[in-house]
Amino acid sequence: MTTNQNNFNLNDIPQEKFEFVQLNETLHDERIKTKAIGYVGDAWIRFRKDKSAVIAFILILVLALFAIIVPLLSSYTVEFRDAYYRNIMPRLPLFKNAGFWDGGKNLTLNKAGYLYYQAIGAETGKSAIISLKKEYVDSTGEMRYDVRTDSYHRIGFVYQNLSQSEYESLMAYQNETGKQVIYPLAKTHNATSEAYVNGNDGANFWYKLVDESRTTSGEPVLDENGNFIPNYVTSSNENEAGYNSLRIEGDGQDGVWYVYAFRNGRTGNYYKVRVNYEEYFIYKNGFSPNFIFGTNVHGQDIFTCLAIAARFSLLLAIAVASINFIIGVIYGSVAGYYGGWVDMLMERISDILASVPFMVVATLFQLHLAEKVGPVISLLFAFIMTGWVGTASRVRTQFYRFKGQEYVLAARTLGASDRRLIFKHIFPNSLGTIITGAVMTIPGVIFSESMLSYLHIINLDTSRTLTSIGTMLSQGQAQLQNYPHEILFPALFIAILEISFNLFGNGLRDALNPSLRGADN
Repeated sequence: MTTNQNNFNLNDIPQEKFEFVQLNETLHDERIKTKAIGYVGDAWIRFRKDKSAVIAFILILVLALFAIIVPLLSSYTVEFRDAYYRNIMPRLPLFKNAGFWDGGKNLTLNKAGYLYYQAIGAETGKSAIISLKKEYVDSTGEMRYDVRTDSYHRIGFVYQNLSQSEYESLMAYQNETGKQVIYPLAKTHNATSEAYVNGNDGANFWYKLVDESRTTSGEPVLDENGNFIPNYVTSSNENEAGYNSLRIEGDGQDGVWYVYAFRNGRTGNYYKVRVNYEEYFIYKNGFSPNFIFGTNVHGQDIFTCLAIAARFSLLLAIAVASINFIIGVIYGSVAGYYGGWVDMLMERISDILASVPFMVVATLFQLHLAEKVGPVISLLFAFIMTGWVGTASRVRTQFYRFKGQEYVLAARTLGASDRRLIFKHIFPNSLGTIITGAVMTIPGVIFSESMLSYLHIINLDTSRTLTSIGTMLSQGQAQLQNYPHEILFPALFIAILEISFNLFGNGLRDALNPSLRGADN
């Protein structure tokens, strides 16, 4: 037989080239070398492909870490309140010169107001005016100044009544640190005119005024160089009121001494002093005032309060979801598995509880139970009383869906007990829907608790050691026009949390769905 390029003859191949593949050997299928994927691993593969769910999960973790870590590291607590640092604007050192988030607030001032803030900076060395944006003459012919003021420095000086021990301790602090806290008394320290502003009894009017009675404009008298003229209380006694500490520049000239304290006999052995409040705050608390999210109307640090409120909301929501999950799973499993009159009886009970409005339950519990067990336990009972009904209904539906499947009938035929059928064969297939429902309970509880606090149905601030996001929103609403930051950060937090939980719940539902197992792997 001839051959060409396309054909060949087997006879042309030498016989010795042939050999048997199998010589008395047993052939077996090769073991699969790929690793088996379990239920959890398969769910994780599907979950991580849902980018929105992954991002939502990361956001939830960040918010949870914020709620856990900030209260541990913050210098402030919920109990912290400062009457002078009320409605302070947010300040983050990173944005010091950015024109926003720098603790500043834009104001329009007349000439007297503009010079008033300049005078604070002239005496303390820390300017109360960050920048002058514009100066102009208004329609009435009066000068106007558009400025950005520092909400920390513009407090300036305040009067304090100190006991003798506090007075001596403050003088010792000045001598030790070299920081001037006590400043000379202004001659206006005894005045009570309503013209004194900012809640500091006129402590910032250390300069001579056109009208010393402070019943008109409060405009200062300037020297020929445009500088403020000091108007301090003076004495020929260097140690007036026992003062023996630091003095400001220019004190003691020509035998005239500034007076730094006034013995207040009307309130006992107390001394009235005029202090630079920022330095006095450092002396009292041991750290400089800085509020990342600003302060509220009570002078509380919003950053810390928000973290503590978030921690409370998350712990409450997790506790409620866990308890309702356990009750709902047990109740729904029994009703769905046995059916018949058992299911009918249990469903009527759950229908009665579900028909009671949650708002009514929460209100009644707060009115009659909170006095005995506290508002937190009372709120927990309100959530648990009817909260498990939804979980029980979902579990019951899933049991009706799966208990008639062939693999359940086969297991029952082989003698599987009711307990094994419920927890080994039916419940795992229902787990995705049940867990998703339980997870989605968490944002629902947080939103409901915030709503109840916002409406003042519950009051968690009675002990001054706890607060709520709803309480913060309620307080911030009254300040919305002038200080929007007080409602911005709590509202932003709860909005991000609710959206994240919804996206995370959707991704979790698809990942735990047993009918999708192995899909897209």
